[in-house]
Amino acid sequence: MVVLGRLADPYGIRGWLKLHAYGDDPMAWAEMPVWWIGKEGGPWREVRVSELKVHGDGVVVLLDDVPDRTAAEALKGMLVGAPREMLPATADDEYYWGDLIGLAVVNAAGEKLGQVSGLIETGANDVLRVADESGNERLLPFVDAVVLSVDKAAGLIRVEWGLDW
Repeated sequence: MVVLGRLADPYGIRGWLKLHAYGDDPMAWAEMPVWWIGKEGGPWREVRVSELKVHGDGVVVLLDDVPDRTAAEALKGMLVGAPREMLPATADDEYYWGDLIGLAVVNAAGEKLGQVSGLIETGANDVLRVADESGNERLLPFVDAVVLSVDKAAGLIRVEWGLDW
């Protein structure tokens, strides 16, 4: 399951929810016949989307069987995901966050910095959370100046980043 975003606060009284997307184009999700929602590490369940629309600088969604604000409040914080095979293919320089998690990170000098344990969305750019074997964490901006290459097949991200940074 690839996590695409999460359901945020209810919007209005008719069951709408604000959607916090972890990707660039949540409106493309309307093409998926069903979404899956669940909690971190928990079971996923299918839901159908009644409506999805841009509202202000965000996106709101109305799911089937969510008739009012009370039902929407019960879904606040749920993750939205999809099986990897249901997602559209990415361009050569695009990645789903789930594809990056677990990849080894090595700098240009060949020194191992750790593995990607997660990502953070900052608004300006995404940030790789890289944890080494000691549990120390580095935050690396996911930008061209830092990320030299991503080789999903080899399970490796090559970066311009020193061990002592």
